[in-house]
Amino acid sequence: MRLGIKLGIIAVVLGGVGVAAYPRARDYWRERNRPHFRQAKVVRGKIVSVVNATGTVQPVLRVQVGSFVSGPIEELYVDFNTKVKKDDLLARIDPRIYEASVARDKASLATCNAEVKRVNALLEQAKNDEKRAQALRATNEDYISDTVMDQYKYKRLSLEAELKVAEASVEQAQAALQNSQTNLGYTEIRSPVDGTIIDRKIDPGQTLAAQFNTPELFIVAPDMEKKMHIFASVDEADMGLIREAQRRKQPVHFTVDAYPDDLFEGTIDQVRMNPTTEQNVVTYPVVIEAHNPDLKLLPGMTANLSFQIDQHDDVLKIPNAALRFYPKLEHVRPEDRKLLDGAEVDTESEQEDNANIGRSAMEIAEAGKERSRRHVWIVEGDFLKAVEVTTGLSDSKYTEMVSKSLEDGQELVTGVKSGK
Repeated sequence: MRLGIKLGIIAVVLGGVGVAAYPRARDYWRERNRPHFRQAKVVRGKIVSVVNATGTVQPVLRVQVGSFVSGPIEELYVDFNTKVKKDDLLARIDPRIYEASVARDKASLATCNAEVKRVNALLEQAKNDEKRAQALRATNEDYISDTVMDQYKYKRLSLEAELKVAEASVEQAQAALQNSQTNLGYTEIRSPVDGTIIDRKIDPGQTLAAQFNTPELFIVAPDMEKKMHIFASVDEADMGLIREAQRRKQPVHFTVDAYPDDLFEGTIDQVRMNPTTEQNVVTYPVVIEAHNPDLKLLPGMTANLSFQIDQHDDVLKIPNAALRFYPKLEHVRPEDRKLLDGAEVDTESEQEDNANIGRSAMEIAEAGKERSRRHVWIVEGDFLKAVEVTTGLSDSKYTEMVSKSLEDGQELVTGVKSGK
């Protein structure tokens, strides 16, 4: 009997202790299993929207200097990086063959001129003979027959035609001489422009063969210290932004690996309309013009470009991580769970990849207009509350908030912390 009373007292004491400890245990378990969220603040500041691309630095103009005649290179007067002026002598081809051609054609011209004089003398003699015959026949027709008169006449006509042939031969010889002199002049390779030799493709003693195509000897780049071009390939999805930036004369900032601490600036010079398609990706060439007073930009350098699309100062900025965050259904307060109903994707990129499948062009265009309306999440008690915002410009970290839904310094959920 006493044992039962003792056991009853123990049970009552243990039950009382359990009842007293339950609220604290319940609160501990709830706190232990409650999700802890990573948060970031809404800030105020400047936001610059850009489109990034890569490009290659090239001179504004590349003048290829070739050879019109063949032969061995006798002398070279320039090397890589040599600065030249227009008509400066760059190289000389062995001229002996072409000098011989000039001498031959001069002799041919002299022969043709002598032939003209000879034929002209014979013609003058024929004319005099015809005049004497005519005078004698006028005295007495029986002195000279018609046959003899025809001989005098047609001999004169024949010599007149022969004179024209000889004169044409003189013109032909002059043209041949001019051609030989021109070829002789081509043995001197001269610069067509002021500039810098950026490539030399010949060596002394090398033989050129220009029968089938014009060999390329030098590449001269003029005015590299004034400006350079950067040729970039831009995705078709960004072309609307690029053309708007060109219209508004927005700057283009870029860096090169050779000078990673230097920020260069240029402007959009051309948006070309000849697309390139590679693995179903369409890109368009965009030409950027940049000043190069220190000659830091060299041909062939790779440039990392940022096309500035627009800039807004003193605006509220939402962390991009807050816009990408999609909470689990059980973490959201009941009145906002309808925003997540049917959503099986939990990342923005997956949602956008599948958004246009099976939709009409009108639906896609309408959805594009609504793309600026988004939701972010804030902690409210034990749950998350959705706040609708209207977005504007974006950069790599922040997005402009156009609506007045949030305040400066307000914290937004960007993710769930791992661990308990």
